[in-house]
Formats: sequence, structure tokens, C-alpha cells
Amino acid sequence: MRPWLSDLPFRLGTTSYIIPDDILPNVRWLAGKVRDIELVLFDIDEYCNIPDSDQLSELTELAESHDLTYTVHLPLNLNFSDREQDISIAKALKVINGARVLKPRAYVCHLECKDIPEREGDELQEWQEQRIRAVRSLTEKAEISAAELAVENLESYPIDWNEPVVRSCGTHVCLDIGHLFLLKIDPVPVMKKWFPLTSVVHLHGIGTRDHQSLGHMSVNTVRNVIGTLIQADFRGVVTLEVFNEEDLTGSLDMIEACL
Repeated sequence: MRPWLSDLPFRLGTTSYIIPDDILPNVRWLAGKVRDIELVLFDIDEYCNIPDSDQLSELTELAESHDLTYTVHLPLNLNFSDREQDISIAKALKVINGARVLKPRAYVCHLECKDIPEREGDELQEWQEQRIRAVRSLTEKAEISAAELAVENLESYPIDWNEPVVRSCGTHVCLDIGHLFLLKIDPVPVMKKWFPLTSVVHLHGIGTRDHQSLGHMSVNTVRNVIGTLIQADFRGVVTLEVFNEEDLTGSLDMIEACL
């Protein structure tokens, strides 16, 4: 592990897909290199990677022996609209129940699945009310506190559209700064607004697409983000949400340069 990682107030980590292999080999490889791992879990017809009991035992042992924590990203294809709510809640419950023994720092979730309102007004209000009903139902059925859920902002709609859901349900926030970069939004004012409710931060650079190395960003841009996190004494998780070794190394090098 790079020595400065333990000096940061937050737990800096990355995803469970850095080397081209399944979750457990990735966690073995990452243990000792980062302080948190985002387990990206899927439950779709052709693929399910929810850990079984033997894998969970080893994941627990790795966490205990390397001062490692986990966050869990719920499946990306959840749709909390009324017409698909029951199916999506069932999928989320399967993931939460499968990962519960790991005591994740947060369960990260998206609120939309391609049914974004075309405009504000009644259509947006109904979209938000459906999400409020879904989040309340999910936390009740999963028997978790709403604060264990972290609602992520996406590039497909304004972050403030999540606010009624977050505040009505009492969830936390996963502040995806890479998505703000993609929208060309200065992240610092957004960070300061949402920090009191933020448990997880996603950080990645924008190259030919998002979720690439922070090396694609200017030093000043990354320094402002890291400086804001440190100045706020942020104690949550910061996930370098990249998906290969080159992007992870480049991101760590950029943060080290900024420090």
C-alpha cells in the first residue's frame, strides 16, 4: 500500500474489477493496495456473481487481515418505476442478503433505468414519488436503515432531482464526481452542498469516455477535489471507479502528485 493512503481521512479504494478475473481474485490482488473495494454485483439472466458462502468467508478473512472494507454496488438494471418495482426490489434484496455478512459501508444504488422524465413538473414529481415508494419498500424488506443506501447521481439527469428522495427517505448520497466532470459541472460547490449526507464518493477521469484514469484530468482539477475532501475531513469512502490496472495506477499517481 502506498504509505500516504493511511494518512487520508477517508478510505480510498477501487472496484472489484481491476484485473481480468472474477471478484475473489480481484480482492486478493487488491488487498493491501487499497482500503476499500466496491463489489460490483450483477443478477441478470445470463450472469450472477453474488458470492457464495465459501467466497464470503474468504472475503471476510481478507478484510480482517488487511484492514479492508467493502461497499456494494446494487445491480445497474434496477428500475424503481411502479411497473417494474417488485422485480427490481427482489433483485436488490438478493444482493443485499448475499453481501450482508460483509458489513458493507454502503449499498450504492441508481434511481433510474432509462425512464427519465422529459421535463420538470408533474412528470418529474411522479418519477420521484415512485422512487420514494421503492426505496422505502426496499429498506423495509431488507431490514436495513435508509442511511445504509447511498443514492448515486448520474450523468443522465440533474443531481437535484434526487434530493426529494434522499431527504424523504433518509438515505445517504453516493456523490459521483466523474459524472459531474462529464457534465462539465464544477464539483466543489456540489460537494460542499451534499457532504453532510455523503457516505461514498466516486472519482474517475474523463478520456474518450468516463471511468478512466484521473491522469486525463488537470492537476488543478484533481487537487481541488482532493483538497476539498481533506478540508472537509470527509470520513467516508472514496472509490476510484475504474476497471483496469492502468487506470488505477494512473489515478493513484495523480492523487499522489496532488498531495
